[in-house]
Amino acid sequence: MAKIIISTNATLDGVVQDPDGKEGTAFGGWFGQHVGTDFDAWSEREIDEAMHADALLLGRRSDAWFATRMPTAWSAEWAARITSLPKYVVSSTLERAELSNATVLGGDVVREVSELKRRLDGDILVYGSCQLSHTLVAQGLADELRVVVFPVVLGTGKRLFGGSGNAKPVRLISTGQLGNGLVLHSYAFLAAA
Repeated sequence: MAKIIISTNATLDGVVQDPDGKEGTAFGGWFGQHVGTDFDAWSEREIDEAMHADALLLGRRSDAWFATRMPTAWSAEWAARITSLPKYVVSSTLERAELSNATVLGGDVVREVSELKRRLDGDILVYGSCQLSHTLVAQGLADELRVVVFPVVLGTGKRLFGGSGNAKPVRLISTGQLGNGLVLHSYAFLAAA
């Protein structure tokens, strides 16, 4: 059975929206403004994570986001790995995903993702996909959360778990520093008591 791992970058106050500033928000671009000299450590970690993944699970908007950025990705090695991985895009409106090597999962999200977990082995990474991540956590389908925390408080923007209203217990797996200013936290989601 596969393990679903939500992997994201977030500000200290949990904002995941508009990291590269291309959405045009007033607070966008926080990734580039705050990664600084830590980019090499962040990059090495991202490549290592992708190399150990067996598949990607994305929402419709993240599929489009990655498709527009893959040709100019920061790392040819990372882009080649992501391109080669099987991808599953959750959408009730798409007939065809924008990324290559992708299958659209339509219909009931919980049923489709539960079946995917049973059918596959290894790690299924979820990049971006805030709305999908909310659903996966709320339905008990996410197994692990990996968050690279950036040293900035924005005070506004979409948060990974903002407004979900459902308490979910987690257990710390590991924490570590990336470079001089980034921190990676890994948590296992626990079954509700």
